[in-house]
Amino acid sequence: MSERGKIVKTRREWEAQLTPIQFYILREAGTEMAFTGPHLNEKRVGVYRCAGCGAPLFASGTKFESGTGWPSFYAPIGAESVSERKEGWLPRRTEVRCATCEGHLGHVFKDGPKPTGLRYCMNGYALEFEAAG
Repeated sequence: MSERGKIVKTRREWEAQLTPIQFYILREAGTEMAFTGPHLNEKRVGVYRCAGCGAPLFASGTKFESGTGWPSFYAPIGAESVSERKEGWLPRRTEVRCATCEGHLGHVFKDGPKPTGLRYCMNGYALEFEAAG
């Protein structure tokens, strides 16, 4: 079902589509353990897409080695590709979700490299990589 370009599914539909770890991360806002998810060492040129809906989220050219154990990027593909919201944790964190299916991706922090100074710290299981060419 689509609502203004959004993908809306029932819990049962998401469970049937996603692996258990993808469901835990994308639909229940879970987090994989550091250094255990896919894409951490991916170096090829391509696009990282939402594992839930396939929406393009990050270009490989914005990926950098953060040393945190999760794939990190300094900017999304476009401002409309992700949504952000403040969490009530102390210190406050900003959650990042896929703007298309509202799947939880990770968090954004203000300790990244130039040009943005941001670190989009994403769960590898929330992403699928599509190599260029």
